[in-house]
Amino acid sequence: MSQLTIKVNGKTVHGNRREPLLVQLEKAGLQPEFQCRNGMCGACRCKLKAGAVDHGDAMAFIAPNEVLACCSIPKTNVDVEFDYQLASLPQSNQEVSNR
Repeated sequence: MSQLTIKVNGKTVHGNRREPLLVQLEKAGLQPEFQCRNGMCGACRCKLKAGAVDHGDAMAFIAPNEVLACCSIPKTNVDVEFDYQLASLPQSNQEVSNR
């Protein structure tokens, strides 16, 4: 099974190894900033604190230990941190915890 854990700004959500982080965070009810969804603008830049991702082709500048959520697919459990507080959508049946 390809389920894994994504920790983002202290919140833990369930994820997978098939979709970009941005898509998975949105499905979990979080709203990271983004502009392009294809690695051009860098608006979804975040720090990779732990874990590994497959970072596809990206044109935006990223520093060491940074990834673009729009084009990074987790390979393992990951811990990422955005430099801002993520907005959340109203919870319906999404699984988000503050572990």
